[in-house]
Amino acid sequence: MREKIELTGKTILVTGSPGFIGANLVMRLLGELTSGHIISFDNMNDYYDVRLKEYRLAEIEKIAANSSAAHTFIRGDLTDKALINRIFEEYKPEIVVNLAAQAGVRYSIDHPDAYIESNLIGFFNILEACRHNPVEHLVYASSSSVYGGNQKVPFSTEDQVDHPVSLYAATKKSNELLAHAYAKLYEIPSTGLRFFTVYGPAGRPDMAYFSFTDKLIKGETIKIFNYGNCKRDFTYIDDIVEGVLCVMQAPPEKTAGQDGLPVPPYRLYNIGNQHPENLLDFVDILQQELVRAGVLPPDYAFEAHRELVPMQPGDVPVTYADTAALENDFNFKPSTPLRDGLRRFAEWYREFYREEIH
Repeated sequence: MREKIELTGKTILVTGSPGFIGANLVMRLLGELTSGHIISFDNMNDYYDVRLKEYRLAEIEKIAANSSAAHTFIRGDLTDKALINRIFEEYKPEIVVNLAAQAGVRYSIDHPDAYIESNLIGFFNILEACRHNPVEHLVYASSSSVYGGNQKVPFSTEDQVDHPVSLYAATKKSNELLAHAYAKLYEIPSTGLRFFTVYGPAGRPDMAYFSFTDKLIKGETIKIFNYGNCKRDFTYIDDIVEGVLCVMQAPPEKTAGQDGLPVPPYRLYNIGNQHPENLLDFVDILQQELVRAGVLPPDYAFEAHRELVPMQPGDVPVTYADTAALENDFNFKPSTPLRDGLRRFAEWYREFYREEIH
């Protein structure tokens, strides 16, 4: 078990706060902390339906209204270095959780500029601000995409990840390298989190479970890549947030090596369900839960609305997390069964898209 620091009373900056993981993290913090200040930050871009970000932000404000901790939302862009510096100078965050990023493997093929700007320049601005201000811990989002075409499973943070198969993956690996350099040079305690296929209510609509549901509602055909021979380590949002909270409280220690020089206070963790699901089984469970929730009728012709197709550029056939380090250091591992998570998603979808469904 790692030694913990107290989050209560701290000023915590969460970038990407109206995003899927960010919103759930901020709500959890506001619901549990008895004092402190949560600074949340995002540019509210239209990479996907802004209504979802507005919905999550409204849910945050509901909890903030009854929280003992303060909450401030700042709208801005990570690439605005002057703004980032002002936020650090004014609010002096002790813990920084950088979740803001341009996400998505396939989008990176046609929109590379967005990834360089947000994931590289934006992250560099965060690192520089941490360098010039007393930050106790920087936690940042990496991705299971860094494992690329790794043939060894499960994926371990000890594996070599030098062969990314998408620009998105390359930017996330770059984040890890930059954070390691800053940890070494300036002793900034930094922890990277490799998230594995996060899903749940009010999630990202570009993810398979969400986009499949949208297409089925419209009577369109869903494409199942690699002819269904894909496996994904689906991780429910509550498990992701629990893992992030564990890590936030345990910054890597500042120590010296045998040569007397500082050892970089730097760690990496996988957060995944450690139980990859076959894509065809996943689709089967999803359609059962959509029928159960009343999103789709019991007689829906699923076979007529799905097509098995080849692998897409940038995709990998399997993701599978080795979460031993997370379990050893925090006595925690994700555990929400896929059916339970998809059931909660289907029920949320029915309520949020009630007009579209009927």
